[in-house]
Amino acid sequence: MSLADIELLLIALFSVLGLVGLIVLKPRLHPLVALLVVSMAVGLATGMPLNKLASAISSGAGKTLGAVGLVVALGAMLGKLLADSGVTSRIADAIVSRSSYRALPWAMAGVAFIIGIPMFFEVGLVVLLPLIFGVARKLETSRQGNGSAYVYVSVPVIAALAAMHGMVPPHPGPLTAIATLKTSVGATMIYGFVAAIPAIILGGPLYAAFIAPRMKARPDEAMIHQYVPHDGEDGHGDGSAQASNSSGSATREAHGKTGAVEATHAPSTGGPGVGIGVLCALLPALLMLFHAVAEVLLDKTSGLLHVSAFVGNPIVAMLLGLLLAMVLLRSGDPESVRRSLSASVKPISNVLLIIAGGGAFQQVLTDAQVGDAIVHMSHQFAVSPLLLGWLISMLLSVSTGSATVGIVGAAGLLAPLAASGGGINQPLLALSIGCGSLFFNYANHAGFWLVKESFGMSMGEATKTISVVQSIVSLVGLGMVFLLNLMPPLG
Repeated sequence: MSLADIELLLIALFSVLGLVGLIVLKPRLHPLVALLVVSMAVGLATGMPLNKLASAISSGAGKTLGAVGLVVALGAMLGKLLADSGVTSRIADAIVSRSSYRALPWAMAGVAFIIGIPMFFEVGLVVLLPLIFGVARKLETSRQGNGSAYVYVSVPVIAALAAMHGMVPPHPGPLTAIATLKTSVGATMIYGFVAAIPAIILGGPLYAAFIAPRMKARPDEAMIHQYVPHDGEDGHGDGSAQASNSSGSATREAHGKTGAVEATHAPSTGGPGVGIGVLCALLPALLMLFHAVAEVLLDKTSGLLHVSAFVGNPIVAMLLGLLLAMVLLRSGDPESVRRSLSASVKPISNVLLIIAGGGAFQQVLTDAQVGDAIVHMSHQFAVSPLLLGWLISMLLSVSTGSATVGIVGAAGLLAPLAASGGGINQPLLALSIGCGSLFFNYANHAGFWLVKESFGMSMGEATKTISVVQSIVSLVGLGMVFLLNLMPPLG
């Protein structure tokens, strides 16, 4: 390492600290503004020409947003159609209605696993709240189990939604890491699914069975009756339907700070079947997996490989899934569908802006050759890039309250290291960064307050649920990254 490398590393360190300070401390800037300010500061500190600095900021934001923004928007639209058509409720009811008390956490994790593929964490949780409240109410009235029925039912949902949100494309975090590191979507998705399963099991059903008997958390009656009618003991399907029609104001009041989409559920009878709903929800993932498998099995000159590369492109896959949902789900007349799709993208504008700012930050770091200094440091001290990615993402996420900031910051810093070769498994690096962003979701994260207020928890109870659950998911995911790194890389 040269003196110039040390100077660049110090600039990178202070840029991260400055980013955290601008977001967390006064003046508590919006993450987009903080990212742009820090990007300019890095460029000036490293002596970049002013015209090159301005170009790096605009090109970095444009490239990252172009690779990620359309997919995120299409995913939000698909999730909204699934909710509005009532498919989400029917998928959940079909799984849960066939489950015993001991199997309920596993069934809830399965529901959230499917729903979580196209939906953000906060959106998925809001969509599933009627089901969670209805099932927990049934457990209460039948006096099954000990402790908090709401914790017993909700913890597996939190674990599954968090794992999918941080590990599996087309969620914005993993997709941003993939775009920044210029790695394979298909391979990252396969690794993500493999890592997510044990993380969900340990952080969901197993942890729920341990923690629920030790907790008494319960929402107040007014909140419960927003989701479950007074006669909700007779079945949770009607409660879910009523909740979807009457929970607008309560959801806005309790969860407004999350920016989540408020889903309007159809009754759980009639309309598209469960099979059609599952197909629409899974089609984008299946197309991307089809491309990943084709890359492994087919010759590079194969025409089928080129077709799979096209339909497996995240933008094309999400668009095909959305078009199929628009045809099969029939969630209203064309004008109401158009209004619903327009409404679905408004809450994600904040995420898209942060992603754009992260792209600008990454491009400035790259043009200033800060990444090269990180490459030299990793060679000097033999730091595992996989562990380094997890640590940087974790520290940024915990300190700023934004998993997206954690991912874009870590991916931007490590992009040159990933491109330098050295036997780095780039899809696993993207996965480790996503896992790091999940660690210890606390009071500066919107999801923490969504869980706390939804279930009437104290700060300590919320910490024992969402903070611990996401930490388990994050650490198990990291362990799976190292385990998968021992195997031959995909592709």
